[in-house]
Amino acid sequence: MPSRPLTDIVSDILAVLRARWYLRSATLGPRVRLWGRPAISNYGQLIIGERARLVSTIVPLELAVAHGARLEIGQGTFINYGCSIAATELVRIGPRCNIGTYAMIMDNDFHRLEPERRQERPPSAPIILEENVWLGGRVTVLSGVTIGAGSVIGAGSVVTKSIPPRSLAAGVPARVIRQL
Repeated sequence: MPSRPLTDIVSDILAVLRARWYLRSATLGPRVRLWGRPAISNYGQLIIGERARLVSTIVPLELAVAHGARLEIGQGTFINYGCSIAATELVRIGPRCNIGTYAMIMDNDFHRLEPERRQERPPSAPIILEENVWLGGRVTVLSGVTIGAGSVIGAGSVVTKSIPPRSLAAGVPARVIRQL
């Protein structure tokens, strides 16, 4: 097996150290790596699994966890730059998921639709991404959605309802195009 260049090894070590520093308010698994400077607001439980990779280089990655809420990122998951993930109750991203640039995952709508009640926060509903889910760039996942294992969500889609396992879904709102 060919050896890795020294610059790659140093870069990997720095990414691990950077994760330990910026994510010090989180529970981290071994070898979590972070590139860039994320915006972290953790008042609940932020749990990041082993070998997760977070990119916050071009545009900051935003992770927000409210009081009493939980945000779980599974082992081996990749989250690209510009993503915003907000948990007011529960957001669970399973192992080996891939989240594209500028994806938005929020378990609360943060306001009601009725004009006289817009300053009120509606109830939250958990978001679950099961194992090996791939979200394309600029995908929005709204509250109460479960995306089944092995599914792919096309770029720019808005997921308003749960998606079954091994499905390709796309559109606004996202609809299942075919099974994988």
